[in-house]
Amino acid sequence: MGLSDNSMGLILAVASSAFIGSSFILKKKGLKRAGASGTRAGVGGYTYLLEPLWWAGMVTMIVGEVANFVAYVYAPAVLVTPLGALSIIISAVLAHFMLKERLQKMGVLGCITCIVGSVVIVIHAPQEHTPSSVQEIWTLATQPAFLIYVAATLSVVLALVLHFEPHYGQTNILVYLGICSLMGALTVVSIKAIGIAIKLTLDGVNQIAYPQTWFFLTVAAICVITQLNYLNKALDTFNAAIVSPVYYVMFTTLTIIASAIMFKDWSGQDVSSIASEICGFITVLSGTIILHATREQEPATAPAGTVTWYVSGDSVKSAEDEHLITIHSSDYYVQ
Repeated sequence: MGLSDNSMGLILAVASSAFIGSSFILKKKGLKRAGASGTRAGVGGYTYLLEPLWWAGMVTMIVGEVANFVAYVYAPAVLVTPLGALSIIISAVLAHFMLKERLQKMGVLGCITCIVGSVVIVIHAPQEHTPSSVQEIWTLATQPAFLIYVAATLSVVLALVLHFEPHYGQTNILVYLGICSLMGALTVVSIKAIGIAIKLTLDGVNQIAYPQTWFFLTVAAICVITQLNYLNKALDTFNAAIVSPVYYVMFTTLTIIASAIMFKDWSGQDVSSIASEICGFITVLSGTIILHATREQEPATAPAGTVTWYVSGDSVKSAEDEHLITIHSSDYYVQ
């Protein structure tokens, strides 16, 4: 007996999380090796491009993203998207053992919470109807409810870009991440449409000739470029430990809403199943936030050209309490 579409999507989503979670560790180990023998990436170095471990991490991430892309073809976004939290768990656990980044007790609780929420979502996930042509997907995309959602999304994005970004972009994390998440939700539904078109084409029903396929491809490309641009701005401006959970919550929520409107993921489900999925989703989000909030931060690395002596040697005192002598280039500062 063959696997159902939901089961195939579930397997691909879990495999995607495993690959993506592992890729972070491989890339970080590669960056550390490269930084030990050359200029660190954080200060503009590119020696990591010569590090095999970093490239292994990149290949692993690409494999994970491809698996995630295909998962959306088989299963609804309400099932696939929340399972992305598993990559955070895998990354945290591997970092605990391989990078010696200690996972605290509350972090373990966050991992367990994510797993429990994911199981609840999987048990109650709807069985999605797969469109039989790209024209059917186009009909779903042009229904009034989804057109209203797209119009509202683009209006908010334009307001954020034109008005809020110049005034509040550097101080309010929700500006950049709002743009990323809103465009990310449109990215997912566009990629899902492209994936279904590719699957149908491989099955012998050619969808390449339809202009709608190329329209979805264009929309996906524009959304991905915009999304990555503002995500990079957010990461460059704010602490990654804050960006990751906030972005995950916003992106996942908006993606589920967009998919539910366009593909009618919850159509035909009873109220108890929908309520269970929402509770599972909230549980996953809570676990993700707990995990990120309790992860230890990497100590800041002194910039190049700076030498610091700790004179006192009293292990009880903090760095702020020590007597420091810092030399930076030709400027001298003594505390």
